[in-house]
Order: sequence, then structure tokens, then C-alpha cells
Amino acid sequence: MTNLRSSSPAPALGESDAQALDALDPAALERRLLHQAEAAWQLAREVHPALPRPRIWFDLRGRSAGQAHYQRGGLRFNRTLLQENRQAFIDEIVPHEMAHWLVFHLEEGMRARPHGREWKTVMRNLYGLAPVVTHRFDVARASPAPYLYRCCCETLHRFTGRRHSQALKGTRYRCRHCRAPLSFAHRETPQ
Repeated sequence: MTNLRSSSPAPALGESDAQALDALDPAALERRLLHQAEAAWQLAREVHPALPRPRIWFDLRGRSAGQAHYQRGGLRFNRTLLQENRQAFIDEIVPHEMAHWLVFHLEEGMRARPHGREWKTVMRNLYGLAPVVTHRFDVARASPAPYLYRCCCETLHRFTGRRHSQALKGTRYRCRHCRAPLSFAHRETPQ
């Protein structure tokens, strides 16, 4: 069993070749992610040999890059964000989600906070990565928000189709800056 107290000076899974990833077609890129997930799982099994192999889906949509889905028994990834952020996705998101998978399956895992001490320890000491909670990917194509709303301070607020639908049904939204109610301005046309 690996000691998680020792720190790793470099990413344990290595760093991907950005040019090689850019040359991959979508199917090959997904196979590359599956390969990275397998490597991350094998490394996690050094700590927890009974760790079940997670199934992998590319069905996540919206702003999230990845998700450990315990009820479904696997990891979900956002295909659009993978295509647009290849190296960061392979090198950071896959280990991030595998760390969640590992922590959940530890003895006290169900009590652990999602990005708590245990998860941070796995990220730093097993995968050799900074425990970054959120990504900084451009989510415009993955989570379009074409409905524009305005407030008193003229701040432009972008709504997704779901939030716009809720506003049409009567849900009231306020500006975080001026606290004034938001009103629909117009729908942005796709380019």
C-alpha cells in the first residue's frame, strides 16, 4: 500500500503532449481519456486494492467538466469541454474525478467532504497535482446562455434556456451588484 503522506514533485501520471492531443480526432481523444482514466485507476489501486473500476460516460453537459457519479458506478465527462481543453482535461480533470472516486470508496469516504482534506491529500500526494476545485475553461459552447437580462445598473446578465424558462414562469432574479430585479432584454442570435 502506498503512503499518501509523502509528496510527489511532479504529476504522477506524467504530462500529455499538447501537439499529439491536438492531432487526435474526437474518437481517438476519447480513447486517450479512457487510457488516462485507466492509469489513474491503477495508481489509485495501489492505495486501495479493492477499488472498483469506474465506468466512463461522455454524457455530461453544461459547465461541469467531470463528475464522479457513485449511484451509476462511474465517472462522467463533458465531451465539448474535452474537445476544447484537451491537455488540461486529460492531465487535470481525469485525476480530479478519480480522486473523488477513490475517496468515496475509502472506509470513511461517504462522510468525506467532496473537496475536503482526504480529496486534497489524494490530489497532492497520489497524483502530484495541486488540489484545484474548479476549472477555468471557457464554457460558452458547452453551456450556451443566449438570453440577456438587464438591471438598474445596466449590468448584462446571461441566462441559460432553463433559467430563462424559470423566469418566464415567474421566478424572480436580482442583480448581485445593485440588487434590482432583472428584466429580459433580448435573445442573442447564434453566430
